[in-house]
Amino acid sequence: MTLPTYEVNRPSTDEVLLSRILEKTIRRSQALDTESLCLIAGSKVWSVRADVHVFSHDGNLVDASCIAVIAALQHFRKPDTSTEGETITVYTLEEREPVPLSLSHSPLCVTFNFYGNGNGEETVLVDATLMEEQLREGSCTVGMNRHGEVCQIAKLGGIPVDAVSLLHCVNVAAVKVKEISTFVTKRLAEDAKKRDKGGLMAELKADNAR
Repeated sequence: MTLPTYEVNRPSTDEVLLSRILEKTIRRSQALDTESLCLIAGSKVWSVRADVHVFSHDGNLVDASCIAVIAALQHFRKPDTSTEGETITVYTLEEREPVPLSLSHSPLCVTFNFYGNGNGEETVLVDATLMEEQLREGSCTVGMNRHGEVCQIAKLGGIPVDAVSLLHCVNVAAVKVKEISTFVTKRLAEDAKKRDKGGLMAELKADNAR
């Protein structure tokens, strides 16, 4: 359903590159505190996996996928547990409220597309459409968190980019990441407000609406 050029059960080059960029941006930057997933040292841990399903592709797939994964990790809640010796108790939703994942930071990707004009200068475009991506002569993806910390930079071939242009892209990425992070945080807060019914204690109260 994504594009006619993609075949089912046959990963394309774009899919492999997308997976690697997301892995470097999120997993290798230690965005998720893996120590918090440990239940019993060397024996039992929680396993967290993020699958990205693309229903429609009109460009800028890397950035959109990274936003989806980060939002999903922030939105996800795992069952609460307690450990006594080698015994682990996993509580149901009725017994205890689930707990969020421990994220040290929330990196996002900003992709820049480069177009040469024949005079040794290039035009840089952010958030390109699929047609614009097919016409580009090079691209660069900057992974960064809202604190301005660069997690990874992926320059996968194409026309060369000078250091000044690359620094400008990093500065623009810092602004974009803050905007996107604020938007994601706002939408997650709105969703949490809709779902919140006062917590477990409110469900156990005998008071009615009157």
